[in-house]
Amino acid sequence: MPIKKASFKSLRQSKKRHLRNLAIKSELKTKTKKFIASLTGSDTQAAKTGAQELIKRLNKAKSKGIIHKKTASRKISRIMKKVSKLAA
Repeated sequence: MPIKKASFKSLRQSKKRHLRNLAIKSELKTKTKKFIASLTGSDTQAAKTGAQELIKRLNKAKSKGIIHKKTASRKISRIMKKVSKLAA
């Protein structure tokens, strides 16, 4: 356990940030699964809106530093590839 007050505060902040990051990562996984499920259906419009929402969330997580910049870019690229394949 920390001895100094500042260390206690740092520990508290770290725990809070960790929980927030876990929640956001979990949300990203859920949105990804919903997007992939919408690809199997016949509704292309639902897949496109799901892709837009997922890309928006990935960009936000990237800007906050929750996921790495290149990881977000790679995932977005793969999403767009699937959407364009669906449209064709």
